[in-house]
Amino acid sequence: MPTDALKISVAGENSLIVYLSTRTEPLIAAKIQRMTEALRINLKSCLIDLIPSYASILVIYNPLLTDHFAVSKSIYAAAQLADKADERALDTTAGVLVKLPVYYDVESGPDLAGLAANAGLTVEQVIAIHQSVEYRVYAIGFAPGFAYLGEVDERIAASRLATPRQRVPKGAVAIADRQTAVYPAVSPGGWNLIGLCPTLMFDPNTEPSMPVKTGDRVVFEAINRQAFIDLGGDLNCFEDQK
Repeated sequence: MPTDALKISVAGENSLIVYLSTRTEPLIAAKIQRMTEALRINLKSCLIDLIPSYASILVIYNPLLTDHFAVSKSIYAAAQLADKADERALDTTAGVLVKLPVYYDVESGPDLAGLAANAGLTVEQVIAIHQSVEYRVYAIGFAPGFAYLGEVDERIAASRLATPRQRVPKGAVAIADRQTAVYPAVSPGGWNLIGLCPTLMFDPNTEPSMPVKTGDRVVFEAINRQAFIDLGGDLNCFEDQK
């Protein structure tokens, strides 16, 4: 990631956004994480927030303590730190490994059978493939706790629904293109629903409020119907959609 490939843009009167790449891949995600850590250390009390995404970082700073020029200098310094590291030294398995239970079934995943048929696979094969991958948390957005996870095995990648649902239940595990996610709350959505996860993805009353953060890794583990219920799962969440 040569520093001359960086693009820094003004995002507001006290914010800059730095773009590292147009690609989404584990190595870029590892560099994003490394730069985020360096910026947090370098900017210290000048920093209001850092928001990493797939291949960019939004830097929000206190304009009473610093300015665009100083922050840009810190960004380039952080990029040079990442450049100095051999690519093999950039740990693409960094971050906490989080295991999320999922009840995969046509009962809990209304799009599971259709996705399997379109892919030329059985439902059991789709479930096995989905939980065989270790996903990177590339970004958190859309709603608090909505973690964009990638990348889904291309065999089960699926386009968004032509007509989004008006109500997707909390805990719905979904696929869109080569991304997967767990809906943290009831909301509209056009992703393909393949199961339900009983784990709360956002709770403002706990610290931390989310079980994952950008840079973490996620694996899904299949559980049966009773285990889902025992963990607090709700199987009546699709009732009002029938």
